[in-house]
Amino acid sequence: MIKFAGLGRFAAATVILSAVAFGSAAQAQEASPEQLKAARAAINAIGATAQFDNILPGLAERLKADLIQDSPNYQDAISAEVDKQALALAPRRADLEKEAALTYAKAFSVEELNAIAAFYDSPVGKKLLKDGPIASRETVKAADIWAQGISRDLQKQTSAELSKIIKATSAAEPAKPAAPAAKPAAKP
Repeated sequence: MIKFAGLGRFAAATVILSAVAFGSAAQAQEASPEQLKAARAAINAIGATAQFDNILPGLAERLKADLIQDSPNYQDAISAEVDKQALALAPRRADLEKEAALTYAKAFSVEELNAIAAFYDSPVGKKLLKDGPIASRETVKAADIWAQGISRDLQKQTSAELSKIIKATSAAEPAKPAAPAAKPAAKP
């Protein structure tokens, strides 16, 4: 269920960012402090950056695996040092939050950001984030079943109608005489 909640936040962020890409957003060059505050509230409400929480831990685990593969005798030292360096880099996660807030602040007005935050902080918004991906998945399943039925019926009905046309055309055409067999070539 947690995975679906993350997908919901991702879907919500994708929808919002899509709106930005297609020009429905205000195009401010600089964001005011009020816009940034509202943007942070909207980002927190939709969990827009939550999908990036595992980047640093994932990178650290991959680095550990690579280094341990090269020097298996130093596994403990490698793990400790990679963890230490990853923890030192963890505060840089705030940079991503700032960039996301700036992006949202440039894309939406303060009023829009407040409306986004209000909706996604509401019980209905939270339910959409939680259950929206499940509903979307079930809708895709229903669309697949529907498409298979439509495809089957389209093929069946088209074949039936074309069969009538082809049979009628074949009956109306006179039978063509068979072409005479080719004569064997004369021997020299």
